Amino acid sequence: MSIDSLRRSATATVSGLPQGFWWLWLSTLVNRTGAFVLTFLSLYLTVELGHSAWFAGLVVALHGLGGIAGSPLGGTLTDRWGRRPTMVTMHLAAAACAAALAVVTSAWAIATVVLLMGAAMQAVRPSINATIADMVPAHDVRRAYALNYWALNLGFAIASIGGGAAIFLGYRTLFVVDAVATTLCALIVFLRLPETRPEAKLDTRGEPVVEDKVSMLTVLRDAPFRTLVLLNLFVCIVFTAPWIGLPLTMADQGLSPSAYGAVIAVNGIVIVGFQLLVNKLTDKRSPVVLLSLSSLLFAVGTGATALAGSPVAFAATVVVWTIGEMIHVPTNAAATARLAPEHARGRYQGVMGMSWAVAGFVAPIGAGAIVGGPGPNVLWAVTFAIGCLAAVGYSLRLRKALADDTAGGGDERVAAPKTLQTSETDGTPGAPGTPETAGIPETPVAGIPETVAAPTGAEAPKSGATDTPTAGKSAVSA
Repeated sequence: MSIDSLRRSATATVSGLPQGFWWLWLSTLVNRTGAFVLTFLSLYLTVELGHSAWFAGLVVALHGLGGIAGSPLGGTLTDRWGRRPTMVTMHLAAAACAAALAVVTSAWAIATVVLLMGAAMQAVRPSINATIADMVPAHDVRRAYALNYWALNLGFAIASIGGGAAIFLGYRTLFVVDAVATTLCALIVFLRLPETRPEAKLDTRGEPVVEDKVSMLTVLRDAPFRTLVLLNLFVCIVFTAPWIGLPLTMADQGLSPSAYGAVIAVNGIVIVGFQLLVNKLTDKRSPVVLLSLSSLLFAVGTGATALAGSPVAFAATVVVWTIGEMIHVPTNAAATARLAPEHARGRYQGVMGMSWAVAGFVAPIGAGAIVGGPGPNVLWAVTFAIGCLAAVGYSLRLRKALADDTAGGGDERVAAPKTLQTSETDGTPGAPGTPETAGIPETPVAGIPETVAAPTGAEAPKSGATDTPTAGKSAVSA
């Protein structure tokens, strides 16, 4: 492939998205560029404050625990309060927590602040994902999620390098920089990003249509979505395991911590360097195929870790599951947006984000216990089995619910009404539920006449947004 063709491919990947998306993209990049707390928290607790490694691990786990509560909270606020105020408030709350870590020193205070920070950071994710689904045309949603994820990892890489170079300034200085960057992110959202929450629908008489209320319990009763969440939890556990098990496995083979640092850096390098190319290659592909493929890549990549014996071999396994990560994250977010009713996108994204948070809390504990007990090889055998199980689950249980809608070159298709599935019907239309307009194109159902639906959530924001500019790794990747 020539340089010119690569340039054209990159241009095609980033073109055609509304201006508001790029302000949101910039806010993500700024936020992650200053994300020093999670990167250096364990070193700060052990080296600077003299706490034990056990306490450092507990505090990091509390961050994930906070995310379990924060994700559904953020989803509810996103739908009820709005996308923009939820983002601004939660970014400012996270900034306040980062600033507080530069001041507090007691163990209980640190644990409390990190718990609240985890809740705030995870609470903002549903509003970001819902905003993307609101403003980006349906056939470009997956591409938009991939670009936003690329910004997250680009910022993460800059933060890792910048934090390492600035460590001589002290950990507290880095936490203050984190607070400033997160505040700047909130300002970008506040000043440049309009509210994108869909307006109430009107009937033929111009009266507001009363939408059926959607609670978290209602979301969990949606059988296809519940299956998607469960399978994503499996994948998240496999994805999170290497961040704990890989350094322990390499240390068990006598490799130095610096070798692990070089190996795990491959993850960020591959994402920053090849996310756009992977997105180009997977664009317009069936979401079920992509989710199954990514699960298999996670399974093979982590499973092969048991066979590795050198830094080069370990790095090769990281490349495999990193490709799975680049495919899975945007595809899963787009699938969530597609299954969600338009007026409940925040809640759906909140429940999905909770699966990431649960994995971020459970997987480190489980991985450490397995490595310390049966041994590293058992851990990688388990991750291989879970990844394969997830791949089979996507293929068998979600083929109808996520039926390919990319025929015709990716043009938007006429959308059948979204139905909340309340029984295990594998997404087959006609299952019991309350009809809701999804706002995301779905494959027309045989026997149901196609009718033109106004793409309320799939177009750029109204009110002049077209003309006016708008705007842990594993635990916060959703």
